[in-house]
Amino acid sequence: MSANQAPFPATRFRRLRQTDAIRALTRETQLAVDDLIWPVFVREGESIEEPIPSMPGAHRYSINCLVKSAREAAALGIPAICIFPYTDPSLKTQGCELAWDPDNISNRAIRAVKDAVPEIAVMTDIALDPYNINGHDGIVRDGVIVNDETVEALVKMGLAQAEAGADILGPSDMMDGRIGAIRTALEAEGHGNVAIMSYAAKFASAYYGPFRDAVGASGALTGDKNTYQIDPANRQQALRCVERDLSEGADMVMVKPGMPYLDIAREVKDTFGAPTYAYQVSGEYAMIEAAAQQGWIDGDKVMLESLMAFRRAGCDGVLTYFAPRVAQILNG
Repeated sequence: MSANQAPFPATRFRRLRQTDAIRALTRETQLAVDDLIWPVFVREGESIEEPIPSMPGAHRYSINCLVKSAREAAALGIPAICIFPYTDPSLKTQGCELAWDPDNISNRAIRAVKDAVPEIAVMTDIALDPYNINGHDGIVRDGVIVNDETVEALVKMGLAQAEAGADILGPSDMMDGRIGAIRTALEAEGHGNVAIMSYAAKFASAYYGPFRDAVGASGALTGDKNTYQIDPANRQQALRCVERDLSEGADMVMVKPGMPYLDIAREVKDTFGAPTYAYQVSGEYAMIEAAAQQGWIDGDKVMLESLMAFRRAGCDGVLTYFAPRVAQILNG
């Protein structure tokens, strides 16, 4: 040992881990209620809170119960909800015409929430699968999901949602050119202040199963979605999709699913700097809940750790079914 060498480690990181207070002072990443968007499911009926078997703790709400839940979410400080419709199978068609009906369940829910809880932001889903007899996000012709005809339908769907009062439109369909078409239509129709959060990097994932049950699309789906959602192996292609959607007028971008694609989220944020969100999808949620119910993990701790991972990866926020529970914990 030289005369100038200290007889102990020069750097003891453990000094900064000794107490809750010191750990708080040196914590690099924060998770707050402001970071949360709560995805919710709406269905026809009155005074219904219908449990979703594949998503323990999640429900389909009738509009009056959704309004009540939105009011409770706003009281917890959750800044936004994202509405997804459950559509009766008898109403689904080849042309998906119900998707842009001003009085469909989604648009009535938007109006009801904005009338009752104007302070909460309402985000919507733009994709045809809840209304499609084939279960696909786009219109199917002779077994092929047709891009440009679908984009025309998505524009009509987005305009109907904007006119109902939506604050954020969420095109989740992965058709080429839909962001530019929707943005152009919004500007032309006087909805220039409506934001677009593009599902820009949405992968052809096996994690979506419980969600498809929740919106009633599982039984209808013919084939798979590999011709329009991104191959999970393709990082560069995902980045190119994000770049394109931002250039076409997206205000925010999303990576979906979440935890299996944290590398994509990090690179999207570092490369483009745009507001970047991740969707902690139904399969991720269901795995945590199922393991917690079996006593194999501490559900609350794993939930919070998983959400912190999104923030550490550069996400500005997260769509998560855990939002109310997280808000209750963070609010103390």
